[in-house]
Amino acid sequence: MVKLTMIARVTDGLPLVEGLDDGRDVPDADFFKQQVKALFKNLSRGQNEPSRMSIETGPYIFHYIIEGRVCYLTMCDRAYPKKLAFQYLEDLKNEFERLYGNQIETAGRPYAFIKFEVSQMSSRLTSESRIYADKAKDLNRQALIRKWAPVAVVLGVVFLLLWVRNKFW
Repeated sequence: MVKLTMIARVTDGLPLVEGLDDGRDVPDADFFKQQVKALFKNLSRGQNEPSRMSIETGPYIFHYIIEGRVCYLTMCDRAYPKKLAFQYLEDLKNEFERLYGNQIETAGRPYAFIKFEVSQMSSRLTSESRIYADKAKDLNRQALIRKWAPVAVVLGVVFLLLWVRNKFW
């Protein structure tokens, strides 16, 4: 599940939006926020980081994308599929650029677009996050079936052969 979402300008590391999507469940949320801010500072120094990356940190994973000199980052549980996390970030990026694309470079104070977090992110993206969580459960179930189905089939055949052998011999 998505726990924390932040958007920052890469050129100077200025945080533009922050949202604790499910932050009530995150112990040491402030510690992880500080890690994110340190990452933004490193990105602003021109560390030539990839435009799409995942970073493990304790029980969570940071996923981020950089596009148009803006970094979109989310912190998820380790079990949350990477594909869904990046889809969430793409949707977030598209919505943020649609609403504030021409104002990003002129923002002069931290969290200048906090209204985005409160109005749009909390309602629309939180409901989409639930959709992503449902998709994640489906993907986990499918992976479990693919992993253990051959074992179940082999065991079923073995038990059937043992039963037939005991019945007729």
